[in-house]
Amino acid sequence: MDADFVIVGSGSAGSALAARLSEDGAHSVAVVEYGGTDARPLIQMPAALSYPMNMARYDWGFASEPEPHLGGRRLATPRGKVIGGSSSINGMVYVRGHAADFDTWADMGAAGWAYADVLPYFKRMENWHEGGHGGDPAWRGTDGPLHVTRGPRTNPLFGAFVEAGRQAGFELTADYNGEKQEGFGPMEQTVWKGRRWSTANAYLKPALKRPNLTLIRGLARRIVIKDGRATGVEVERGGRVSVVRARREVVLAASSINSPKLLMLSGIGPAAHLAEHGIPVVADRRGVGANLQDHLEVYVQQASTQPITLYRHWNLFGKAWAGAQWLFFKTGLGASNQFESAAFVRSAAGVRYPDIQFHFLPMAVRYDGKAAAEGHGFQAHVGPMRSPSRGAVTLKSADPHEAPRILFNYMSREEDWRDFRACVRIARGIFAQPAFDSYRGKEIQPGTAVRSDDEIDGFIRAHAESAFHPCGTCRMGRADDPGAVVDPECRVIGVDGLRVVDSSIFPQITNGNINAPSIMVGEKAADHILGRTPLAPVDAAPWINPRWETSDR
Repeated sequence: MDADFVIVGSGSAGSALAARLSEDGAHSVAVVEYGGTDARPLIQMPAALSYPMNMARYDWGFASEPEPHLGGRRLATPRGKVIGGSSSINGMVYVRGHAADFDTWADMGAAGWAYADVLPYFKRMENWHEGGHGGDPAWRGTDGPLHVTRGPRTNPLFGAFVEAGRQAGFELTADYNGEKQEGFGPMEQTVWKGRRWSTANAYLKPALKRPNLTLIRGLARRIVIKDGRATGVEVERGGRVSVVRARREVVLAASSINSPKLLMLSGIGPAAHLAEHGIPVVADRRGVGANLQDHLEVYVQQASTQPITLYRHWNLFGKAWAGAQWLFFKTGLGASNQFESAAFVRSAAGVRYPDIQFHFLPMAVRYDGKAAAEGHGFQAHVGPMRSPSRGAVTLKSADPHEAPRILFNYMSREEDWRDFRACVRIARGIFAQPAFDSYRGKEIQPGTAVRSDDEIDGFIRAHAESAFHPCGTCRMGRADDPGAVVDPECRVIGVDGLRVVDSSIFPQITNGNINAPSIMVGEKAADHILGRTPLAPVDAAPWINPRWETSDR
């Protein structure tokens, strides 16, 4: 078949893009997606988030190469293999990022992507329901397709975490996605009426009711390029290969792992690397696959002296009861991702805006659910936001079925270790505040024996995990920048009729979870692709701590 626009990937950016390109009915759009349906309770129930990201049915199953600075460990790199992509298997945490992130993008050559430029797109995509509960609605959108809510925070530990932050001398914030990111406050989630509100639910499934949008199930093998122009996508379905032709453009929205892989399989990438695999060079772009970034985090865990944590439900009966409540009423523990308090803080004096993020969870457990602590406990997921380390995605072979080689090169810079030590010590300081006196038992992890820099470094080396925010592998920049892959309109430099629209185009990782900025990229790119005038910049001055040059604690 053919269409005006062929999009590869139905994830966070791809679903938003498909909905916007097809909404006026003037253009035909085809979306190629390898994964299947998201209509499963384990996906739609927010509290079940650890299941789909650990299931081969919904996850590509990527893992890093042995990371040399983390003791040779291979870290899981989940990416959604399902409609909605990673928004259908992620933790549903909603974080726009700090205004300075996007101003940095513009400074790095992504003209038109400063905070004033992207804020109207964040507002356009949001349907924010918390205007009466703190924060300024002037900074938020209230009629977009993406529902953004907050958990009920009925467990007293959520309030204790925020109060402990205040007692430790940190700021409070009523809305970290609004004017003021810095501080302790409620965490937001893409959950609506007890269900995961992925981009499949928000954008793709409503848009598929239109006659000009088609979903094609199959594996994208490579982009078809003739005379320097992308003309279609080679797709494998049921063992047979055919071409979905694009009358206007091909758009890759296949993730920060699969988008550079597809470019390289199609002859777009570092010439020497392509030659190693016998791939003819169409465009020599050394930046394809480079600039890989991610967030790492550790879990600082504390035992609870009171039986009020989620551990009381961590048994067959408790899980069955939570599941039944959710299944029949979309209420109860199953209706929240349980990340209901958060914080963004600065690691030290002289850091202008937050560079550490906290997720608080009223239980001591890993994302994969396999390491529940002994009895009741709570934990802070904490990690630095702006690591200077960079990795790469490269090909293992020219076989489209083979996963690429992924090396993040985590913790390769001394700044990483300095900042991570600060994360652990700040987390400990928060748990030591009076707000936790009624709940605080022994420190489970790292443990009281871990105190010196070397001991903390050993804990980080053994226990740091990915926060699952890979990005940057098709960096956006000026057309004359030899390291850039796409220009500020998301066009692949050196090939006509081809764009990349997903988190791979981030010049620098944003401050927090990356699902929200990935959706924003899809929203904004749609206007570029359709030749529309971008939404007018919003003249907004976000809050910067007036004491940023000195310690605030």
